[in-house]
Amino acid sequence: MDLRAELLKSIWYAFTALDVEKSGKVSKSQLKVLSHNLYTVLHIPHDPVALEEHFRDDDDGPVSSQGYMPYLNKYILDKVEEGAFVKEDFDELCWTLTAKKNYKPDRNGNSVVSHKDAFKLWCLFNFLSEDKYPLVMVPDEVEYLLKKVCTAMNVELNCCELDDYLSQDPQHQSGMTVWQFLDLVNSGKLLRGIEREAVSMAVEEVYQEVIEDMLKQGYLWKKGQLRRNWSERWFTLKPSALSYYMSEERKEKKGSIALDKHCCVEVLPDRDGKRCMFCVKTSSRTYEMSASDTKQRQEWTLAIQTAIRLQAEGKKSLHKDLKQKRREQREQRERRKAAKEEEMQRLKQLQEEKERKLQELELLKEAQRQAELLLQEEEQRRRLQHEEMQKTLEIQLKEAEQARASMQAEMVLKEAEAERQRKRIVELEEMQERLQEALHQEVKARQDEESVRYAQARLLAEEEEKLKELMKLKEEQEEYIIQTQREKQVLKQEMENKSKYLEEAQKQLEEVRENRQRVDQDVMAAQRKLRQASTNVKHWNVQMNRLMHPIGPGEKRMTACGGFPSIPPVLLTRRESSLKLRQRLEDKNYDLEREDSKKNVNNSETRRLSLSPDMDTTATEPSN
Repeated sequence: MDLRAELLKSIWYAFTALDVEKSGKVSKSQLKVLSHNLYTVLHIPHDPVALEEHFRDDDDGPVSSQGYMPYLNKYILDKVEEGAFVKEDFDELCWTLTAKKNYKPDRNGNSVVSHKDAFKLWCLFNFLSEDKYPLVMVPDEVEYLLKKVCTAMNVELNCCELDDYLSQDPQHQSGMTVWQFLDLVNSGKLLRGIEREAVSMAVEEVYQEVIEDMLKQGYLWKKGQLRRNWSERWFTLKPSALSYYMSEERKEKKGSIALDKHCCVEVLPDRDGKRCMFCVKTSSRTYEMSASDTKQRQEWTLAIQTAIRLQAEGKKSLHKDLKQKRREQREQRERRKAAKEEEMQRLKQLQEEKERKLQELELLKEAQRQAELLLQEEEQRRRLQHEEMQKTLEIQLKEAEQARASMQAEMVLKEAEAERQRKRIVELEEMQERLQEALHQEVKARQDEESVRYAQARLLAEEEEKLKELMKLKEEQEEYIIQTQREKQVLKQEMENKSKYLEEAQKQLEEVRENRQRVDQDVMAAQRKLRQASTNVKHWNVQMNRLMHPIGPGEKRMTACGGFPSIPPVLLTRRESSLKLRQRLEDKNYDLEREDSKKNVNNSETRRLSLSPDMDTTATEPSN
């Protein structure tokens, strides 16, 4: 499937080159020529009748790419066999067709790359381009390819100029066509001051590495199998084999070492006048080689190990694997970027929601302020009504005073009606007082009503608080009662356990007392036996002394210095043995007494322990 995709990329360039009018269609005669050339270069038997039959219905006009694809798949691509043709010849055919139309180098000869190098860059572009049509290469792959070319020339790529070039055209951010890429290389912006030969050698090296899967190449010394002599050969390493030639032109091939997952490479010590040696072990033979220095040996061993790893993993090309990994990394970056954008969008929505809620809060605050203004207006209206009522009463008082003055004036004229008018004035005064008193009472009643309402609200709040406290105290009391019952059960269990312990201790005390009586009896029997044994020992000592030294008739006793008779040595020895025996018996008696004293101490300790549960019981009873 990979080979088919690579062939389709090159054929796509050839088809679009034949599409002069850029209508997406090519004439049938041109497709015949293209198909014939593809048959030839791919080493497929030519079948001109199949082309005529396939396009029998298209005699009236050109054929589109969709119409040509079924024929291309059935009669050409399905018959292609990998290794039966030279891939470079196939690419060169397609390049020749497309370069005549699209590739426009500098006519003055100032282009950086030659026509042959442009073909190799075109092949590299096709290899690294995306599997989408029209074919483009993403900026990351452009930078990767240019870095490899610069690395082959031992120079560093100017990434800033590359970024500036890509930023000039927004379309370059999504991908660059091969002709834009060749124009960039030929412009000399990135390879300024580098000779054309150096660029050509670097492009050739990168082409061999990426397209031809050349992992490494160079001169090595190889030891022969039959003659066992050392010969210098030009080695080329690919994932499937390590081949060697007479020279670097690779015209005369001397042999090849097939690599598989069972092969291995090892470093060898210096010998036979050769240094920096290593060997490649296969299932049938071991090949010994020598590098020029340690660095070269390390590079060769690492490259061979990479080829063996690719064979073990079932991969045919290192750079195809690397391209796939880079593509996966880009997809992961895109996914992370999309996730980040989604997160930013979500944060933006949350911010908008927050602002909306803040606006709603502002509206609520505004409504609250309006409500307060309405309350203030209502209070102001009530105050105005009260003032109007007071003014009305004052007016009435003034009118009453005026009436009184008129009555007094009429008293002169109407003395008969004076008393009646006086009474009316008094009544009016009383009415005025009652009205004033009623007004004050109304004001006071309203004040009392407000204070009563405020006190009622406060009492209700206090009643709710006290009710909550009462419920809380009730819950605490219930918890305390439950806890007290639990503690009472625990204390009762402890009292039962202690009573059990006391009974067991009393039983142990009785057993200890019985044991002590038996031990006392044993001690008394041992003491009787000891006294009897000491008496027997004394008796036998006297008897032995008499038997060992009988007194003969007329025998004189020798006196030692000091006038006392001397004691024979044998008697002294026996006396010492008897003294030692007595000392052991006394020691035994002393040990028995110590054991009695220890038992007495243990008995006293047992009594103390047996009394302690009673004390604990008496201490816990009041708590119940």
